Amino acid sequence: MHILNRGAAPACLATYQYGLHQWASGIPTSPEKSDIWACLEAMQQSRCAYCEANLVDGDKHIEHFRQRSRHPAGTFEWTNLFGSCNRKDACGKHKDSCGPYNPADLLKPDVDNPDDFLVFVNDGTIVPKDGLPLNAWQRASETLRVFNLDAKHGALRHMRRAAAAGYLQTAEEFRSFAAEFDEADWHPLLDQELASISDLPFVTAIRHALLGN
Repeated sequence: MHILNRGAAPACLATYQYGLHQWASGIPTSPEKSDIWACLEAMQQSRCAYCEANLVDGDKHIEHFRQRSRHPAGTFEWTNLFGSCNRKDACGKHKDSCGPYNPADLLKPDVDNPDDFLVFVNDGTIVPKDGLPLNAWQRASETLRVFNLDAKHGALRHMRRAAAAGYLQTAEEFRSFAAEFDEADWHPLLDQELASISDLPFVTAIRHALLGN
């Protein structure tokens, strides 16, 4: 999970209003859902808003951050929509079946910067940052629990570990540069490396590996 920059709302959402319309078969229409997906994928670089795996046609859904059943007024609100993978044991589907939780306890990736709350470890785990105030620690922990992003034997943990593993040697090289050279001599190379990974799945795990977080 990393911070997302939400663009303008797809125009089709303005044609619907909670109380008059319901999100159901045919609403929004198939072309309108395509427009919504185009905006979501631009925001998320075609990755799941929560786990950062690639979103694959036929294995993804438009996700209501606050569930329609609990917050019906947000049914057609652009700021309540994300693109999620269809993993049953994680992300949006897990959130909607995990039982009670307070939505205010969850990190919302177009509002909160997960880097302020979470550390992605090279072994594929995700942990709350050390030294967080109690409220922030609660939000970090609940986000991991409700989206099930750090299941002990979950596939996501192994996928993040595999993604980061290919960059550990590069990270070691940058640490050597930092010990031997002025930052101005090597940091532009790190910036180039970070730019080159920006479109990859599990980019946060890779970035934290490179930065030694």
